[in-house]
Amino acid sequence: MPRHVLIGATVAWVGLVAVGQGALIQYALTPGREGQAPAIWPAASRLDRAPGCYTLVMAAHPHCPCTRASLSELAQIVGRCDGRLAVRVLFVQPARFAEDWVKADLWRTTASIPGAKAILDPGGREAMRFGAFTSGQAALYDAAGRLAFSGGITTARGEIGANAGESAIVALVARGVPSASWTPVYGCPLEDPRTRQTGARKDPSCPGS
Repeated sequence: MPRHVLIGATVAWVGLVAVGQGALIQYALTPGREGQAPAIWPAASRLDRAPGCYTLVMAAHPHCPCTRASLSELAQIVGRCDGRLAVRVLFVQPARFAEDWVKADLWRTTASIPGAKAILDPGGREAMRFGAFTSGQAALYDAAGRLAFSGGITTARGEIGANAGESAIVALVARGVPSASWTPVYGCPLEDPRTRQTGARKDPSCPGS
Protein backbone atom coordinates (compact mmCIF):
# COMPACT_ATOMS: atom_id res chain seq x y z
CA MET A 1 0.00 0.00 0.00
CA PRO A 2 1.43 3.40 -0.96
CA ARG A 3 2.65 5.48 1.96
CA HIS A 4 0.30 8.38 1.25
CA VAL A 5 -2.69 6.03 1.19
CA LEU A 6 -1.67 4.51 4.52
CA ILE A 7 -1.27 7.96 6.07
CA GLY A 8 -4.65 9.05 4.76
CA ALA A 9 -6.36 5.94 6.09
CA THR A 10 -4.73 6.42 9.50
CA VAL A 11 -5.82 10.05 9.68
CA ALA A 12 -9.37 9.11 8.71
CA TRP A 13 -9.46 6.35 11.36
CA VAL A 14 -8.18 8.69 14.07
CA GLY A 15 -10.80 11.25 13.06
CA LEU A 16 -13.61 8.70 13.30
CA VAL A 17 -12.42 7.60 16.75
CA ALA A 18 -12.31 11.23 17.92
CA VAL A 19 -15.83 11.87 16.61
CA GLY A 20 -17.10 8.73 18.34
CA GLN A 21 -15.48 9.63 21.64
CA GLY A 22 -16.86 13.16 21.41
CA ALA A 23 -20.37 11.81 20.85
CA LEU A 24 -20.05 9.52 23.88
CA ILE A 25 -18.84 12.38 26.07
CA GLN A 26 -21.65 14.61 24.89
CA TYR A 27 -24.19 11.88 25.63
CA ALA A 28 -22.76 11.31 29.11
CA LEU A 29 -22.99 15.01 29.93
CA THR A 30 -26.51 15.51 28.55
CA PRO A 31 -29.09 15.47 31.37
CA GLY A 32 -32.42 13.71 31.06
CA ARG A 33 -35.81 15.36 30.94
CA GLU A 34 -36.29 17.66 33.91
CA GLY A 35 -39.19 16.82 36.20
CA GLN A 36 -41.00 18.95 38.72
CA ALA A 37 -41.41 17.30 42.11
CA PRO A 38 -44.46 18.52 44.07
CA ALA A 39 -43.73 21.13 46.73
CA ILE A 40 -45.71 19.10 49.27
CA TRP A 41 -45.69 15.32 49.66
CA PRO A 42 -48.55 14.14 47.38
CA ALA A 43 -51.60 13.15 49.40
CA ALA A 44 -52.56 10.49 46.84
CA SER A 45 -49.23 8.66 47.20
CA ARG A 46 -49.30 5.19 48.67
CA LEU A 47 -45.71 5.57 49.90
CA ASP A 48 -45.12 5.89 53.61
CA ARG A 49 -43.24 8.99 54.69
CA ALA A 50 -40.91 8.41 57.61
CA PRO A 51 -41.97 10.34 60.73
CA GLY A 52 -39.53 12.78 62.30
CA CYS A 53 -36.86 12.68 59.58
CA TYR A 54 -36.16 13.36 55.93
CA THR A 55 -37.53 10.98 53.29
CA LEU A 56 -35.85 10.60 49.92
CA VAL A 57 -37.85 9.25 46.96
CA MET A 58 -35.93 8.13 43.89
CA ALA A 59 -37.46 6.90 40.63
CA ALA A 60 -35.59 4.18 38.73
CA HIS A 61 -35.81 2.24 35.49
CA PRO A 62 -35.07 -1.41 36.42
CA HIS A 63 -32.46 -1.82 33.67
CA CYS A 64 -30.96 1.65 33.27
CA PRO A 65 -27.14 1.33 33.19
CA CYS A 66 -26.78 4.95 34.35
CA THR A 67 -28.76 4.18 37.52
CA ARG A 68 -26.04 1.85 38.82
CA ALA A 69 -23.99 4.97 39.53
CA SER A 70 -26.99 6.71 41.13
CA LEU A 71 -27.48 3.78 43.49
CA SER A 72 -23.78 3.76 44.35
CA GLU A 73 -24.03 7.44 45.26
CA LEU A 74 -27.25 6.76 47.16
CA ALA A 75 -25.40 4.24 49.33
CA GLN A 76 -22.78 6.90 50.06
CA ILE A 77 -25.47 9.39 51.03
CA VAL A 78 -27.17 6.93 53.37
CA GLY A 79 -23.85 6.14 55.02
CA ARG A 80 -23.08 9.83 55.58
CA CYS A 81 -26.55 10.54 57.00
CA ASP A 82 -26.07 8.09 59.88
CA GLY A 83 -29.62 6.69 60.06
CA ARG A 84 -31.37 10.06 59.74
CA LEU A 85 -32.65 9.48 56.21
CA ALA A 86 -35.41 7.18 54.97
CA VAL A 87 -35.15 6.09 51.33
CA ARG A 88 -37.84 4.87 48.92
CA VAL A 89 -36.74 3.76 45.44
CA LEU A 90 -39.56 3.40 42.91
CA PHE A 91 -38.90 0.80 40.21
CA VAL A 92 -41.19 1.43 37.27
CA GLN A 93 -42.91 -1.72 35.99
CA PRO A 94 -43.98 -1.27 32.34
CA ALA A 95 -47.27 -2.75 31.20
CA ARG A 96 -47.15 -6.44 30.28
CA PHE A 97 -43.85 -7.02 32.09
CA ALA A 98 -43.66 -9.36 35.06
CA GLU A 99 -42.28 -8.53 38.50
CA ASP A 100 -39.25 -10.74 37.85
CA TRP A 101 -38.17 -8.38 35.06
CA VAL A 102 -38.25 -5.50 37.53
CA LYS A 103 -36.68 -7.29 40.48
CA ALA A 104 -33.30 -7.74 38.87
CA ASP A 105 -29.79 -6.52 39.68
CA LEU A 106 -30.64 -2.88 40.47
CA TRP A 107 -33.52 -3.98 42.71
CA ARG A 108 -31.17 -6.24 44.67
CA THR A 109 -28.58 -3.47 44.91
CA THR A 110 -31.21 -1.15 46.40
CA ALA A 111 -32.32 -3.78 48.90
CA SER A 112 -28.73 -4.05 50.14
CA ILE A 113 -28.60 -0.36 51.11
CA PRO A 114 -29.44 0.06 54.83
CA GLY A 115 -32.74 1.89 55.32
CA ALA A 116 -33.65 1.82 51.62
CA LYS A 117 -36.87 0.24 50.36
CA ALA A 118 -37.20 -1.00 46.79
CA ILE A 119 -40.83 -0.47 45.74
CA LEU A 120 -42.63 -1.87 42.71
CA ASP A 121 -44.35 0.90 40.74
CA PRO A 122 -46.79 -0.60 38.18
CA GLY A 123 -47.25 1.73 35.23
CA GLY A 124 -45.03 4.35 36.87
CA ARG A 125 -47.97 5.91 38.71
CA GLU A 126 -45.99 6.85 41.81
CA ALA A 127 -43.12 8.18 39.72
CA MET A 128 -45.61 10.46 37.98
CA ARG A 129 -46.96 11.69 41.32
CA PHE A 130 -43.44 12.74 42.23
CA GLY A 131 -42.87 14.41 38.86
CA ALA A 132 -40.14 12.03 37.70
CA PHE A 133 -39.34 11.47 34.02
CA THR A 134 -35.71 10.32 34.25
CA SER A 135 -34.21 7.34 36.03
CA GLY A 136 -32.22 8.50 39.05
CA GLN A 137 -34.36 11.56 39.77
CA ALA A 138 -34.59 12.10 43.53
CA ALA A 139 -36.89 14.24 45.68
CA LEU A 140 -36.06 14.94 49.33
CA TYR A 141 -38.86 15.86 51.74
CA ASP A 142 -38.45 17.13 55.28
CA ALA A 143 -40.27 15.82 58.35
CA ALA A 144 -43.26 18.08 57.58
CA GLY A 145 -43.55 16.72 54.02
CA ARG A 146 -42.13 19.81 52.31
CA LEU A 147 -39.85 19.47 49.29
CA ALA A 148 -36.28 20.42 50.20
CA PHE A 149 -34.32 19.16 47.19
CA SER A 150 -34.98 17.72 43.74
CA GLY A 151 -32.58 16.39 41.13
CA GLY A 152 -29.87 13.90 40.37
CA ILE A 153 -26.97 12.59 42.45
CA THR A 154 -24.30 12.02 39.80
CA THR A 155 -22.17 14.40 37.73
CA ALA A 156 -22.87 12.59 34.44
CA ARG A 157 -24.38 9.36 33.12
CA GLY A 158 -22.77 6.45 34.92
CA GLU A 159 -20.24 8.63 36.77
CA ILE A 160 -19.41 7.82 40.39
CA GLY A 161 -17.89 10.48 42.64
CA ALA A 162 -18.55 13.60 44.67
CA ASN A 163 -21.38 15.68 43.24
CA ALA A 164 -23.65 18.62 44.05
CA GLY A 165 -26.75 16.50 44.62
CA GLU A 166 -25.07 14.32 47.21
CA SER A 167 -23.62 17.36 49.00
CA ALA A 168 -27.01 19.10 49.08
CA ILE A 169 -28.84 16.13 50.56
CA VAL A 170 -26.22 15.47 53.22
CA ALA A 171 -26.12 19.16 54.16
CA LEU A 172 -29.91 19.23 54.54
CA VAL A 173 -30.08 16.11 56.67
CA ALA A 174 -27.13 17.15 58.83
CA ARG A 175 -27.77 20.88 59.21
CA GLY A 176 -31.07 21.71 57.52
CA VAL A 177 -29.29 24.04 55.11
CA PRO A 178 -28.78 22.89 51.51
CA SER A 179 -25.83 23.76 49.29
CA ALA A 180 -28.25 23.51 46.33
CA SER A 181 -31.99 22.97 45.91
CA TRP A 182 -31.84 21.45 42.43
CA THR A 183 -29.39 19.53 40.22
CA PRO A 184 -29.73 17.99 36.74
CA VAL A 185 -30.53 14.29 36.42
CA TYR A 186 -28.33 12.05 34.28
CA GLY A 187 -30.17 8.89 33.36
CA CYS A 188 -32.43 7.09 30.91
CA PRO A 189 -36.13 7.88 30.42
CA LEU A 190 -38.67 6.23 32.68
CA GLU A 191 -41.69 4.54 31.19
CA ASP A 192 -44.52 6.97 30.48
CA PRO A 193 -47.70 5.29 31.77
CA ARG A 194 -49.83 7.49 29.50
CA THR A 195 -48.34 6.02 26.33
CA ARG A 196 -47.01 2.68 27.62
CA GLN A 197 -43.65 3.50 26.07
CA THR A 198 -40.17 3.67 27.48
CA GLY A 199 -38.48 6.74 26.09
CA ALA A 200 -38.16 7.28 22.37
CA ARG A 201 -37.30 3.65 21.65
CA LYS A 202 -40.80 2.39 22.52
CA ASP A 203 -39.07 -0.44 24.27
CA PRO A 204 -38.91 -1.45 27.97
CA SER A 205 -35.10 -1.52 27.95
CA CYS A 206 -32.93 1.57 28.42
CA PRO A 207 -30.69 2.99 25.73
CA GLY A 208 -27.25 1.48 26.25
CA SER A 209 -28.49 -1.44 28.36
